This record gives sequence, C-alpha cells and structure tokens, in this order.
Amino acid sequence: MNPIVWFNNRFIPLSEANVNILTHALNYGTGVFEGIRGYYDETQRDLFLVRALDHYERWKKNCAILRIDVPPAPADLVELTSELCRRNEFHLSVYARPLAYKASARIGVAPDNNDAYAVVVIPFGVYLESDQGIHAGIVSWRRVEDNAIPGRAKICGAYVNSVLATDEARRNGFDEAIFLTESGHVAEGATCNLFMVRNGQLVTPPATDNILEGITRASIMELAKNEMRLEVLERSIDRSELYQADEAFFTGTAVELAPIVKVDHRNIGSGQIGPVARQLKSLYFDATRGRLPQYARWLHPTGVHTPSLVTA
Repeated sequence: MNPIVWFNNRFIPLSEANVNILTHALNYGTGVFEGIRGYYDETQRDLFLVRALDHYERWKKNCAILRIDVPPAPADLVELTSELCRRNEFHLSVYARPLAYKASARIGVAPDNNDAYAVVVIPFGVYLESDQGIHAGIVSWRRVEDNAIPGRAKICGAYVNSVLATDEARRNGFDEAIFLTESGHVAEGATCNLFMVRNGQLVTPPATDNILEGITRASIMELAKNEMRLEVLERSIDRSELYQADEAFFTGTAVELAPIVKVDHRNIGSGQIGPVARQLKSLYFDATRGRLPQYARWLHPTGVHTPSLVTA
C-alpha cells in the first residue's frame, strides 16, 4: 500500500514522505496528532468523514499548546482530507491521521518555529474486536497528569504513557488497559474514553481526571441523552465502583464503541454485553453511516465518486 499523502505542502506517495533522523519531534515527542474516521456508504456511493471539522478544530487548539502553527483553517483541512480520499479512490472505510510537528533537524530540546504538518489517509477496519465484549485490566502505570504533559492534547510524546499501559495489559492477557489517575480515580483506556452504567445512569470521568476530551465520547453522550433519554453524569469513578457497574464500555475514533464484559477478571454485570452498550453501539453505527438524518451534520461527504478536484 502506497497511498498519496499530504507532506511538505504537496501530494506525494507515502513511501516518499520521510523525515530526518534528527527531527525534533522524533527525538523529543514534539508533535500533535489527530484521528478521523471515514465510512463508505454503498447506497450513496460516497465516503463520509465523521465530525471532521470538530477534529480539525480540536487539533489546531491542541497544536497551540506546543506552539505549533498549522496555517490552514479547519474547513480547508477537511477539504484537503477529502481530496486525499478522492486521489486515492477510496471506496471503503478509512482513517485519517493529521500530524503536526517540530521539524528542525538538530540536537537540542529548546523548540523553535520550524513547524510542519502532514495528513495521511489509509484504509481502516476494526481496531479492537469487541463483538463478544472485551476484557480490560487496570494497569500499574498512572495516567499522565495535565500539569506534566496535557493528556487532552494528543501530544505524541504523551503516548509513551499509552504504549507502556498497552504493553502491560496485553502481557497480562487483557484486551485493553485502564488507567487510574495519581489520586486513584478511573481515567480512561490507553487509547479511548470510558463509560459505565450504574443505577440507570451513564457515567464517564470528567475532563479534570486527565482524560482526552473525546469527540466520539461527546457523540455517545449526545446519543444517550437524545435517543435513549439516559441521564449522563461526568464525575470521578472509583476503582471498586467500576467493578460494581452494571455495564461498561470504551469509546473512541478508532475503537468506536467497545463493550467491556470483564475488568481484572471480574465480570461487569452479567459478564455479557449489556442493553445500553448494545443500543448505543447500534445508534452510533447508524449515525456514522448516514442512517439517522438528525445526525447528518456529523458527516462530511468526500465526493470519492467524482474526479479529483485539485490538479497540482
């Protein structure tokens, strides 16, 4: 696979989009990335990006934390991503990875204003197989603190935290990790937000518990309130409270909605996928495939059935 990507302000094959080994971001983690899903609809013969404008608005705000400048407006970045889909003639589900980074090739931690950005779109299917529910484990690594490296910003260097957690979880036989904060509250998964159902309420940790302010998380909250009339609470969750939950699940751009049936070898509820997770998963699937008209505003058509709109 060698798709066309956007790199150094031009369209080139992925195999040619390379950086110097001394690049600041490679050595010090000074990059900010984003992830955007796109789903192809056979009926409409088009590929739809999910909440792409929201993702790019978040990306630019997060880049500002590291003082990385991405000049194009969010709407222009959405169109750039659509153009990549057209150039690659994608007629299947995809994942877009925008990446902005400090591009100077030198030794030295101090950043400068040599910023760059790239956008890659690749075919993408199921990230975390969860049809039967997944088994998650609480890891010994703690979620990175906002006053150390802001977890809400999708900073490349912060994801060493997620790599360590995922490695520990997988080696211990779990499908996904669960982080606790330094104060002992449940934060999120290694790459996804977390919800639990308890006493008829849908509960998720607040942004102040060092979570990513997930766009899929916000989508699920909206679906739960509007379509299921569930009460949704953002509050801290204790570890033992998670063990006593009726249901639990992860959400994220890559994982979509992944029901959790066990945590630390303890059944969550009945140990089977619960009705809330099952219905929300179905609603999210339909909303992101254009089957719920009230959420059409989430979807941006790429026009993959039409020729490329840019010639250069």
